[in-house]
Amino acid sequence: MSATIAIGPYSEADHAALRDAFAPVFLDSTAGLSGLDAAVRDATTAVAFKGHHAFDGAAMDLLPNLALIANFGVGYDAIDVSAANARGIKVTNTPDVLNDDVADLAVAMLIMRGREMEHATKWARSGEWKEKGEYRLNRKVNGGKAGIVGLGRIGREIADRLAAFKMDIHYFARSEKETPGWTYHADPVSLAREVDYLIVALVGGPDTVNFVSAEVLEALGPRGIVVNISRGSTIDEGALLDALEQDRIYGAALDVFVGEPDIDPRFYALENVVLQPHQGSGTVETRAEMARLQRDNVAAHLAGEALLTPVN
Repeated sequence: MSATIAIGPYSEADHAALRDAFAPVFLDSTAGLSGLDAAVRDATTAVAFKGHHAFDGAAMDLLPNLALIANFGVGYDAIDVSAANARGIKVTNTPDVLNDDVADLAVAMLIMRGREMEHATKWARSGEWKEKGEYRLNRKVNGGKAGIVGLGRIGREIADRLAAFKMDIHYFARSEKETPGWTYHADPVSLAREVDYLIVALVGGPDTVNFVSAEVLEALGPRGIVVNISRGSTIDEGALLDALEQDRIYGAALDVFVGEPDIDPRFYALENVVLQPHQGSGTVETRAEMARLQRDNVAAHLAGEALLTPVN
């Protein structure tokens, strides 16, 4: 009987790799746990988990011998880590392997918004360039002031890239970091007040809900651009929509949303926002590395070896 359950929307390749490595029971979501035979649930010591639906204490209690939840992704806010701690369950994630792709997308979205690349593409494709002449002048991106909200692994990669764009780097973090002379701010309002671009690279979870508040957006001002590649919950989305609709900020570039993929339809009417379908790590190469690291954590657990990337 399998000691492993795989939960979530795995690709065909990842499904096959999990099957070959562990012969797990596959489920679409944690809701399927209650339908499993009690003997299967009792035998399970590891779950390979993928998705953004909640994995809470009630779901954990259906697996009385569960010892590991191996998450697919660097963000593990869908997993109730406090509940896992109370039950002696270890949680792992897949950090580092996705840093470059997420940072690349953050910079690309900033450039897309500043240089209006979506609209300029439509101008060329529609024939308006031929009929109406040159596209309107847009926004210079390089040489500005960039503020990173959360200078962790991904935030650092974003900052390094923006420094190469001749930008003055400012950042917020829980404590001051060792940097090449970047400017530290102890609160996000102070950071927003000093920069042109605010890039959000926070972890998700209850501690960062609405961290970028209406006050932060007001401090950013009418020339400011917000980029979010973290979680939709980290920005007060209602306040952001109000600011975009009223042109109180220059624009936004978003890869994540509250309630995604069912995003607020107010976004669709806006021309000052770049919308992406939560694809920060969405390359073939990186998703394969993430899947491999998840499997390696499960394999380490089953072999009684140290976990590679524990988060608790």
